Amino acid sequence: MNTSALHAQLPLTLQQMDLPALGQHYRGKVRETYRQDDRLILVTTDRLSAFDHILTTLPFKGEVLNRLAAFWFERTKHIVPNHVLDVPDANVTVARACQPFAVEVVVRGYLTGSLWRDYQKGTHTAYGLPFPDGLRKDEAFPAPLITPSTKAEYGLHDEPISEKELLARGLATPRDWARISEAALGLFAEGQKWARSRGLILVDTKYEFGKVGDTLYVIDEMHTPDSSRYWMADEYEARFAKGEDQRMLDKENIRQWLIRERNFSGQGTPPPIPDDVRVDLAAKYVAAYEHITGTPLTLEPGDVKTRIERNLREKGYLK
Repeated sequence: MNTSALHAQLPLTLQQMDLPALGQHYRGKVRETYRQDDRLILVTTDRLSAFDHILTTLPFKGEVLNRLAAFWFERTKHIVPNHVLDVPDANVTVARACQPFAVEVVVRGYLTGSLWRDYQKGTHTAYGLPFPDGLRKDEAFPAPLITPSTKAEYGLHDEPISEKELLARGLATPRDWARISEAALGLFAEGQKWARSRGLILVDTKYEFGKVGDTLYVIDEMHTPDSSRYWMADEYEARFAKGEDQRMLDKENIRQWLIRERNFSGQGTPPPIPDDVRVDLAAKYVAAYEHITGTPLTLEPGDVKTRIERNLREKGYLK
């Protein structure tokens, strides 16, 4: 793709958004969340995090994530309700405020990423699931697995957790966990089916859920390159047979760059990320969007903060 717009946006990326008039504020790794009574205004910034550190920003990353999440929420609303009420700006979602479950529901179709690293070290047993010996990197599981993790605050590490421990800690009731598991597997199946139709493999993903009363909602984001792995489907078998890395369109690219090029996997201070690496990863995010949606993304360099404020005022969310 032509990366001129990505280069032009480098000095204009959205690092953070401070709008006290929007309501009570919480800053996450990527999103600025503002609460107004029973709704949330979620501003997706261009921040890039990996290994529980905020590293840098990527041009247009927030727009890609927010647009793609909106696409997936719309495509999967027949499986489980979602929190989306409105998308007043390319970077903004207005959402129903839910009581969130303090657990990340990770569904995996393949042995790769952090689970592969755990498998090599023998620490994959934390999930309480049976794993046969002799599995290969990037090998498909017979059926998708749910490998939950605790949801840590920024600066702390998410920890793998078994279903037994999750229930013992009261992170969900047995009934709610059964509903969450069914919803997560249903969403993943739908995501894999659509991805295959677009020439991609949805390898694994992370979901978050919340409740209003007794109604379960999927919240946060869905099937984005931040929360999911995507591989090119037509290259999978040949690369797997040769033991080669898969061609990826997701955040795993920066994790692998950090490990291989900077020997960093979360300990200490993250290294600076060069502009060419930022642009290359941003291009992969845009490619993921275009593959998944089948729609070209027109990138317009400019001041994202000013545009967001203007659109929020026009829609009546900001006085």
